[in-house]
Order: sequence, then C-alpha cells, then structure tokens
Amino acid sequence: MKKYNKHIFICVNDRGSDNQRQSCAKCGGMDIRMKFVKLINKHGLKGTVRANKSGCLDVCELGPAIVIYPDEIWYTNVQLDDVDEIFQSNIINHKPVKRLVANDITWNKLQLLKELKN
Repeated sequence: MKKYNKHIFICVNDRGSDNQRQSCAKCGGMDIRMKFVKLINKHGLKGTVRANKSGCLDVCELGPAIVIYPDEIWYTNVQLDDVDEIFQSNIINHKPVKRLVANDITWNKLQLLKELKN
C-alpha cells in the first residue's frame, strides 16, 4: 500500500552565493514548492498528494527541477508559471507536460554542461 497517490519532490538546494554552480533555490525552487502546496490544499488533496522540499537532484544547471512519483517524471527548468499546468495535467489528469519533461536531449545537455565546467 502506498502512502501518497502522487509525491512531488521540488529541489530547493542552496549552494550559497559564492558557489559557481547554479542552485534551484536561487531560481525559485521554494516558491515553486509553495505553489504546489497551495494547489494541493485548494483541491482538497492533502494526505493523498505531497509536495516535498528536496535536496540536490544534481540537475541544477537545467533550472529548477521537480520529480513526481510514482510516475518517475522529471521536469527541468520549471518556472513558477508552469506549476498550474503541471498540477492540472500531471497531478489531476495523470498526463505529463511533455514540453517540460526531461528526456535524452535534456540529459545529454546536462552532461555537456558538466563536462564544460570540468
């Protein structure tokens, strides 16, 4: 038996202002999480859907990141304006927002960005 129907992990990792690597906290991760929390409450889904703060998901170079389980859907470069669409499409209707879903191109881009920094 699962505890939640959907579990949303939102990266809020903060590397500090002196770190060269981007961090999701600097890009609005906490605001994104709070918007998910408000939508969960608004739709009466508390207890069945959970929006958790996450530490580093190791994709911060791609902008704010969230992962939704049990769907195993990764979203990157999420903006505050995207949250309503993700919530309605993925949480309510169980359909990923394809334009934001990480795919092979996303992971290849991340690999290239990390190689350039090394």
